[in-house]
Amino acid sequence: MFNAVVMNKDEDSGLATASVEQIELDQLPEGNVTVAVEYSTVNYKDGLCLSPKGGGLVRKYPHIPGIDFAGTVEASEDDRYKPGDKVVLTGWRVGEAFWGGYSQKARVNADWLVPLPTGLDSRQAMAVGTAGLTAMLSVMALEDHGMKPGQGPVLVTGAAGGVGSVATAILANLGYEVAGVTGRPETEAYLRDLGATQIVARDELNETVKRPLESETWAGCIDAVGGEMLARVLGQMIYGASVAAVGLAGGAGLPATVIPFLLRGVNLLGIDSVMQPYDNRLRAWERLAADLPMEKLEAMVNPAVLSDLPQLGADILKGQVKGRVVVDVNA
Repeated sequence: MFNAVVMNKDEDSGLATASVEQIELDQLPEGNVTVAVEYSTVNYKDGLCLSPKGGGLVRKYPHIPGIDFAGTVEASEDDRYKPGDKVVLTGWRVGEAFWGGYSQKARVNADWLVPLPTGLDSRQAMAVGTAGLTAMLSVMALEDHGMKPGQGPVLVTGAAGGVGSVATAILANLGYEVAGVTGRPETEAYLRDLGATQIVARDELNETVKRPLESETWAGCIDAVGGEMLARVLGQMIYGASVAAVGLAGGAGLPATVIPFLLRGVNLLGIDSVMQPYDNRLRAWERLAADLPMEKLEAMVNPAVLSDLPQLGADILKGQVKGRVVVDVNA
């Protein structure tokens, strides 16, 4: 038997609760690779899955959440992987529709795995996790659309969160001038340590204005907020610049006009990490190993264990988690 965080739904109230339970290997779902999980992490989507209503993502109970994990292959029916291989899993609706990484063992489809990249260990891979992968995919997309150091400051919204923290560290390491948006003044020193050269108070950007265009300010943007802030930022981009949209912490609506697209050639790029094709996923992990300073990554880490997860899930939905949570599932 082994330990896992299991969500069980109360039939009377319709609400689910999470607790650490012992389960048997034969209870794991079908799959062709069994992994001894070493570390997992906590993303916004994990908070939704851990919530009493499953955030609209979890439909079947009992359920094991955890959209990310890293560990060692124990058994494989797929030629691409053999026992002893180090692997990483992010996305593919694992932890939502399929049992996830908040467990000491997981059984999954081999197509969902990538080899642990050279230069990272399992713990570091989960300090990166979906949030860090999303940050790297965003940087790659902005670069593919012409962003280069020296063009002007790059804005990162939600900068003290998981995606924002990793994005700030990567961009600064690549030579970009980074402006970090935060609603938590106490995170300023943390963001400057990651490489931000400018701190922008959330209130400065958190409301729409009547003018569809403002002064050209940002050479690029990684936006984890959406809503009114994204609408405002679109009108502040320099000519031909791009915004990588990665989140909706500020709402799914977009009260904007098409004027920035038509008069300034601004690009709005959607970033999906869940169903990202294997080749681009592998490219992003290799870039992370090369372009994310490990000392900056370590500075983001908040260690946790399985029993901490119900509270951490609630905290991340309230915006109370800074940096990256790394869960040692065997501690």
